[in-house]
Amino acid sequence: MLKAILWDNDGVLVDTEGLYFQACRETLERLGVRLSEARFIELFLKASEGLTKIAAEHGIDEQALEPARIWRNARYTELLRAGVPVIDGARQVLRQLHGTVRMGMVTSSRREHFEIIHAATGLLDCIDFALVREDYQQSQTPSPTSRPCGKTALAPPNASLSKTRTGGCAPHWRPGCAASSYRRA
Repeated sequence: MLKAILWDNDGVLVDTEGLYFQACRETLERLGVRLSEARFIELFLKASEGLTKIAAEHGIDEQALEPARIWRNARYTELLRAGVPVIDGARQVLRQLHGTVRMGMVTSSRREHFEIIHAATGLLDCIDFALVREDYQQSQTPSPTSRPCGKTALAPPNASLSKTRTGGCAPHWRPGCAASSYRRA
C-alpha cells in the first residue's frame, strides 16, 4: 500500500523552469555566451552541470563565475517575486490526497527561492515536509530525490516519486521505490 508521495517541486507543482532559464540565459549573455533552451534543458535540468560546465567550455574562470552566480540568483529572485504559476491541477490533486497519504516536496531550489515560490501558492498546506538544496550536499550521491524515503521513514515500495521527464526519475531513485515521470505539454 502506498504510504507517501514525494513531489518534485519545479516543473511538477510549480512552473519555475522558464523563469530559471531566463535568469541563466541573461546571466550568460552578460558573459558573452548564448544559451539555447535545448542546451539549458540538457545542462541544467538533466545533467545538473549548468554554469560551471558552460564557463569551462568558454574559458571563464571561477573568479568571473562567482559574481555571475550571485547576479543570476538575484535575477531569479526578482523573477520569482513577480509570481510563479501553479501547474494546472496540482493544487486540486494535493488537496484531494492531503490526509490520505504523507506527501513531501523535493527540490534543488535554494531555501530562499523555495520560500518565495510558495509564499502565495497555498501548496505547502498539503505537504508534510520539504527538502531543499541546503538539506543535502550538491555532490551527494544519490541525489536529493533519493533522500525522502529516509525522511518519511518508509521503505520501498511504500513511497512514490513524481518528476518531470526533463529530470527523469531513474538516476534519482532506489530500486523498489515506485516512480512516475511525465512530459509536460
